[in-house]
Amino acid sequence: MEITPKKGFKGLIENWRSDLIAAVSVSLIALPLSLGIALAAGAPAMSGILSAIIGGVVTTLYRGGHISVNGPAKGVIAVILLGIALMDDGSGQAFNYVLAAVVISGAIQVVLGLLKLGRLADIFHSSVIHGILAAIGIIIFAKQIHVALGTHSDSPSIIQNLVDAVLFLPQANPFVVIIALVGLLLLLFHSKISYKVFHILPTPMWVIALSIPFVYIFNFFDQHTLSFFGRAYEVGPHLLLDIPDNIMDSIMHPNFGKINTIEFWTTVVSILIITSIESLAIAKAVDKIDPYKRKTDLNKDLTGIGLSTIAAGMIGGLPIIAVIIRSTVNIHNGAKTKWSNMYQGLLLLLFIVVLSPIMRQVPLCAFAILLIYTGFKLASPAVFKQIYNQGIEQLIFFVGTMVLTLYTNLLIGLLGGLLLAMFSHMLLAKVSIPQFFKMVYRSGSNLVAKSDGSYDIKIKGIANFLGILKIDKMVAQIPSGADVNIDLSETRLVGITYMDYIVDYLKMQKNTGGNVIIKGLDSHVSSSTYNRALKIALNNQVVKLSSRQTRLQNLANEKDYQYTSRVDWNTADLKKFHFFEIRPIERKSNCLKGTFKDLDMPWEIADITFSEGAAFTAETFNTTLMVIKLPKKIPVFTMEKEGLFDKIIDRVKSYTGYKDIDFEMYPDFSNKFLILGNNENEIRSFFTDEIIRFFENHQIYHIESNGEALVIFDKIKLARTDETIAFIDYGKELATILDIKD
Repeated sequence: MEITPKKGFKGLIENWRSDLIAAVSVSLIALPLSLGIALAAGAPAMSGILSAIIGGVVTTLYRGGHISVNGPAKGVIAVILLGIALMDDGSGQAFNYVLAAVVISGAIQVVLGLLKLGRLADIFHSSVIHGILAAIGIIIFAKQIHVALGTHSDSPSIIQNLVDAVLFLPQANPFVVIIALVGLLLLLFHSKISYKVFHILPTPMWVIALSIPFVYIFNFFDQHTLSFFGRAYEVGPHLLLDIPDNIMDSIMHPNFGKINTIEFWTTVVSILIITSIESLAIAKAVDKIDPYKRKTDLNKDLTGIGLSTIAAGMIGGLPIIAVIIRSTVNIHNGAKTKWSNMYQGLLLLLFIVVLSPIMRQVPLCAFAILLIYTGFKLASPAVFKQIYNQGIEQLIFFVGTMVLTLYTNLLIGLLGGLLLAMFSHMLLAKVSIPQFFKMVYRSGSNLVAKSDGSYDIKIKGIANFLGILKIDKMVAQIPSGADVNIDLSETRLVGITYMDYIVDYLKMQKNTGGNVIIKGLDSHVSSSTYNRALKIALNNQVVKLSSRQTRLQNLANEKDYQYTSRVDWNTADLKKFHFFEIRPIERKSNCLKGTFKDLDMPWEIADITFSEGAAFTAETFNTTLMVIKLPKKIPVFTMEKEGLFDKIIDRVKSYTGYKDIDFEMYPDFSNKFLILGNNENEIRSFFTDEIIRFFENHQIYHIESNGEALVIFDKIKLARTDETIAFIDYGKELATILDIKD
C-alpha cells in the first residue's frame, strides 16, 4: 500500500495536482446533476449549484472524511418537494420557508455531531431505508417523466402523476421527446461506444452537450409552433433552462414565518433524517473504497455537513450531503485528500460563471432524462429482486415503507416502516411487547477481555436494529487489531441490520490486523440463503441440512473428502486474488476439501459471498468456486470468457495496468478467452500448446492465478452437485497437466 497522504495544508501542497485533476472530472458531472436535482425538487436551478459550491468549499474546511464529495443529491429532491407542498400558502414564499427548514435542520445536525450522535443513523432498518429510497426514485420518475414528454400533471398525488404520464402520452411533444430519447440512448450505451472522443467528457455532460444542437434545429429560442404528422406543437423559451445572468441574482434568503407550524417541523425532521442517514451511510461506503483505508470521523462529518447546510440554506441552496457517485469518480480519478472536494466546488463556481450563456441553451428535458434514469435505478425490478433475495420479510418491509411513503410523506413512511419491522420482529420472536423490549435492552449481552488480549462478545436476546447502539458501545471498547469472538448462540432473533453492523465491524477489524469470528448461528433459520438475512432460533431446533448440503455430504462420504456446512468468515486467502481485492468478500460456507492424489495439490470448493458497489447501490453475489494450491510458482494472470461478468461493472477496467494478451497461433483460444497479466513473456511461456489445447477442449471457466494458487469458477451462481463433481474432474485434469509441465 502507498504511503497515506498527509493531512491539512501539508496534504494540499503535496497532492494539489492529483486532487485538482480528479476535481475536474467530478465538477463536470456535478454541473448538470446539481442543476437537474434543483429543478426536480421544484427549486430554482441555481440553488443546486449554490449547494454544490458550498458543499465543496465550506464542508472541506470542517469535515471528518478524507476523500468524499459533498453537495446536493437525489435524496434531497423528495424532502424539498414535500416542504414546498406542505408550506405553500399562495404567498410565493414556499421555497423561502423551506430554506428556513434547511437552516434549522443543519443546526440540529451540528448539535448531533457535537454530542457524538453520528451513530444514530445505524438504528434505522436497512430494508426500510431502501424502501424510502425506492419511493424517492418513483417520486423523481413521476415528476420528471412529464418534463421529458413535454406534458404536465396538476395532481399532487405521485401515483396519479404516473397514471397521467400514460394517459397524456398521446399529447406528448415529439420535439421534446426526441431530445429526451437521444439523452436516454446516451445514458444506456455511452460505456459501449468505443470512440475515444466520447470518453473525454462524463456521460451527463454528453447528454447536455448533444441536446443543444436540437435547440437550434427546433428553434426553442422563439415562441412558435412546429408541425408533426399534421399536428401543431408549441415550442419556445419555456422549454429551456432559466438561470440569472449574475450569480448574485440567484441568492435567496430563508423565511422563518412558519417556524411555529407542524408543517415546518415535519419538513425539518424529514430533511434531517434523510440527509443524515444518507450522508453517514455514504461516508462509511467511501471508507471502504478509499485506497488508503482511512476512516471517517462520523460525528465530525455530521457537524461539517450541518454547518454547510446552514450556509447553503442562508443563501438559497439545498441541503448538503455526501454524494456516492461523485465520491467514487473522485477516487477513481486519483484524488488523495479532502482538498479535491474544495477544488470541485471552486471549479463549479468558475464553470457556472463562464458557461452560463451556454447553459441557458440547454432544454429542461435533458436534465429530466438524467433524473429519470437515476430514479428508475432506485426502484428498478433489480432492486426488488435484490431485496427479495435477502428474505421475504425484507421485501414486506421494503414494499410497505415504499407504499406508505408514496401515499403519505417521507417522515410517515420512515416511521411506519420502522414500526412494521419492529412488530414483525415481535411476531417472529413469539414474545410479548414488554418481553421484546427487555430482550433488546436488558438481555444480558456482555463484553469480556481475555488474558491473551482477545475479546469475547456474548449477544443475547433480540439482536435487531434497536440494539445497534448497544453493540456499538461495546465494540468501541475494543482496540484496533484485537481478535474478537462474537457469539450469537443465545439470541432469539438476529435482524439483517444487526448482521450488517457486525459484518462491517468484522471487515473493519480485519483491516487493522485483527481476526473476528462470528459463531452461534448454526441453530438459527431464515427465509433466505443470503448470509446477512434475518435469523430466528426456534426452541429445540434441530439443524437440518438442505437437500443440496445433504448431497454434498454424501459426496464427501463417498469420495473421502472433508465437508462442513458451517459459515467460515476467514477469507484472507481469497483476498490474495485480484478479483476479490477489489470486491469485498464476506464469507464462505459449504466447504468441500480434498487433495489430488499423487500430485500434492490440496483443493477446496466453497460457496462464497461477495459484493459489488457501495452504500445503497451495493449488490451481493453468491457463487461457488474452486481453489487449487500449487506446489510451485506460476505467472500471475487472469483468464476469463467474454461476457461472463457483464453484470459486474468495470470488468476489464479493474485490471489497471494489465495487458490483454492474444495468441495469434491459436485464434479459437483467443476468441474464447481474455488473458490479462503484467508479465507477458512469462505468461506466453506458461501457456504451452498442451495447456492451450486443454482450455480449448474443455468447459470455459474464469481462472485466476496469484502465483501460488488458482481460483476457478463459472457463472455467478451456486453450483449444483453435478457441477461440483465437474469442478473436481476439471481441476484434477488441469492439475495433472500443470504437474507434468516443467
